[in-house]
Amino acid sequence: MLNLSYPGPQSIYRFEIENGITVLAYHNPEAESVVIEGYVIAGALVEGRERSGLANFVAELLLRGTGERDFDQIYEELESVGASLFFGGGRHLTDFAGNCLVEDLELLLALLSASLRQPIFPEEQIEAVRGEILTGLQIRANDTGQMASLTFRESLYQDHPYGQSVDGYVETVNRIQRDDLVDFHEAYYGPKGMVITVVGGIEPEDVVAKINAVFGDWEKSQVSMPKAPSRERPTSTIRKQVIMPKKSQSDIVVGWPGPLRSAPDYLDASMANTILGVFGMMGRLGQKVREEQGLAYYAYSRLHGGLGPSPWYISTGVDPDNVELALESIFQEVNRMRSEPIPEEELADSQAYRQGSLPVGLETSAGLAGVITDIELYDLGLDYLQQLPAKIESITSQSVQMAAEKYLNTEQVVIAVAGPQES
Repeated sequence: MLNLSYPGPQSIYRFEIENGITVLAYHNPEAESVVIEGYVIAGALVEGRERSGLANFVAELLLRGTGERDFDQIYEELESVGASLFFGGGRHLTDFAGNCLVEDLELLLALLSASLRQPIFPEEQIEAVRGEILTGLQIRANDTGQMASLTFRESLYQDHPYGQSVDGYVETVNRIQRDDLVDFHEAYYGPKGMVITVVGGIEPEDVVAKINAVFGDWEKSQVSMPKAPSRERPTSTIRKQVIMPKKSQSDIVVGWPGPLRSAPDYLDASMANTILGVFGMMGRLGQKVREEQGLAYYAYSRLHGGLGPSPWYISTGVDPDNVELALESIFQEVNRMRSEPIPEEELADSQAYRQGSLPVGLETSAGLAGVITDIELYDLGLDYLQQLPAKIESITSQSVQMAAEKYLNTEQVVIAVAGPQES
């Protein structure tokens, strides 16, 4: 049964421009501002290990100078009207987000268009951005949580494109030259597959007209991004340790390849994750490992369903002397998820939590724009939000247990530990 109180086909306007750009618009007549969100199909999936960080480097430079404006002029124009615009490079996509008053949408779209279509990659800005990225990598190298996450990903995916850092590595970032940036932009940036979502106080027809005015003439050939290969669970336990002698805490990441967002059992796996490490101060993991046993500073699980086999992982921070005890407790909870039916009361509480959280995420224009963009990205259908409460309600104890048994395993698992001593 559809819940018509949520946005759906009646209120989310979808339009495809001839050059391949999809426009999604939601009108809130009470809003005096607008939020834009979207993406182009250009990401780190095609980099290869030797060029790790390239897609992110390009994204960081899009606002550093265009054919008509230099770095200072771009930010002066944004600040003069209290607007914002950001870009971020990911594995499959380069995304963007911004906001402004309704009357300034044309300016924001003009800056978005110029940044995507006409970046000039000035040498001085390349070196400035390189320095910022390298500083971030230095911070990562001294952070136990970030190093555990990096080591986990590299160990789980190995030679898979997901096994390399989107931010890159010191040696790869230092190796990137201007020609690499220009060539990547020329090859992958273009209108085909691009999505722009606009939410706020403007009629959908006006949104399409304004976007068409600045993007409608964008015609260029693009190299298609490949799909991410599948990734099977490891056949045995893979354990890696990062020794960081001066640290007082050890961070642990444990996990497996998770389901695609489009997988038929994604919502069942997502509910299993909610029970395991999200609901009620981080679910069963938080209750057992942190509250009852006092072994961890934090403990939670995350499931990042995406276009490829994104990880389902557990993360915790512990005293170095408690690493083995924490792992033992984590695996007890994982095995319990796999082998025991979920009590009906616990399932009902988690379902109520998920259903209650849904409207909270839609309260802001930014939250709604993000959800609408994801609906398009994962081809969920414009009635997705209206169907979701009933789909959550239909999840059963058996389906949750089956998803946990399918994706989780305590013997075929990757474990990464970063801290001051070998465990």
